[in-house]
Amino acid sequence: MGETAPTIRRRWLGRALKELRLAAKKTRDQAAGVLDCDVSKISRIESGHRGIKTAELRALLDFYGLTDAAKRDRLVTLARKARTRDWWDIEYGNVLSAGDYRDYLSLESDAAWLRMYESRVVPGLLQTQDYARAIIRAGKVEATEEQIDTLVEVRMSRQSLLQRQPDPLRVWAVLDEAVLRRKIGGREVQREQLLHLVETVRSLPTVTVQVLPFDVGAHAGINGHFMLIGFPEEYAPDVVWLESLDSSLYLENQGSVERYSLVFDHLKARALDPDESLDMISQVAKEL
Repeated sequence: MGETAPTIRRRWLGRALKELRLAAKKTRDQAAGVLDCDVSKISRIESGHRGIKTAELRALLDFYGLTDAAKRDRLVTLARKARTRDWWDIEYGNVLSAGDYRDYLSLESDAAWLRMYESRVVPGLLQTQDYARAIIRAGKVEATEEQIDTLVEVRMSRQSLLQRQPDPLRVWAVLDEAVLRRKIGGREVQREQLLHLVETVRSLPTVTVQVLPFDVGAHAGINGHFMLIGFPEEYAPDVVWLESLDSSLYLENQGSVERYSLVFDHLKARALDPDESLDMISQVAKEL
């Protein structure tokens, strides 16, 4: 991936501060005077190479004339998150290895919405415990049962984002029909997973699922699964998350995001509509 989650957050914050400084027609030298520091410190803050203390941030926001209380609070929260440990590091740091997965958890926790095409399995945020355990056990062939238990706990804990207040994470998933047909953990586990999927969508208006049936044939997502991650602020650009067997990659350049967004729109158009999709999921569950 190339960058850790704290680095990403610092870079977002730095971008926001630079934009605010330019909009206020202030120089880095003037900002340095406010903090009584060297101008290089302002440059490093704006480039995301160092963090900033809350008191310093508030001083700069005052100097730049930002009076929007909600935006000020979000920037302060972002600054704090850039220098503090997340819940998964505190509770599960001895099991979760550093790197891609922790970075994904940070992006997911900061996100406003996720849009994904999945051709293999039900997305983690929508999985049952038994289904998650079957997937993790199959994919982590070297893991002990204790490690598997912990990874399942982390996955279940992530699902609280779907009911986060006041802004629950919005999820729109397009699932290949193969996801419904693949008997992960056996018939009973798969049936319970499909019923859980239907219940989740019906109970949470912020979750939408569409099924891309086999008879569609070739389609825009034929080359593989992907996820688009969107954030609530303009300084945090949408990103594309791509995952492989032993590594992950995120793309935030506008061209890549636009291409994957176009692919997702094509997939939505080819898939069954949400109501038809729930009917199909329910029918496949009955057949198991």
